[in-house]
Amino acid sequence: MKKNNSINKEIILNSKVGKKFVNRLMINGKKQKAEQILLNTISMLHKNAAYSLTKAVANVKPILEVRSIRLRGSNYQVPVPIMEKRRMSLAVKWIVNSAKKRGGKSMSLKLKDEILLAQKNQGDSVKKKITTHKLACSNRAFNHFRWF
Repeated sequence: MKKNNSINKEIILNSKVGKKFVNRLMINGKKQKAEQILLNTISMLHKNAAYSLTKAVANVKPILEVRSIRLRGSNYQVPVPIMEKRRMSLAVKWIVNSAKKRGGKSMSLKLKDEILLAQKNQGDSVKKKITTHKLACSNRAFNHFRWF
């Protein structure tokens, strides 16, 4: 039973999402420590840890972002669709950063709580996605400047 559980953890660590989480958690090149934090988080999650992780990242992925374009002496915030690779990177970044902002507990507990909240479309990382999307929608009048 333990061998099967460790195989699932290794599969999660070797997935794209798992690697992104490890690299985002890593501080000062200490990759083993970052992997240990993610493994502890996975073990604290229920049996469907891979599902929880992918569902949380899917709920936090932004669709649009704004880019600043300077045109005729003015700066415009132009909404731009985001490519898939950047969407995943932003989602993982927002989840880890909002977990780091939580106080008191170990990083594994904070990350677990943030993943569970993101899975339910709640928490700071989802709020960040919503504010980014609202900003892009409010600046859609400048959409025609995207081609400059």
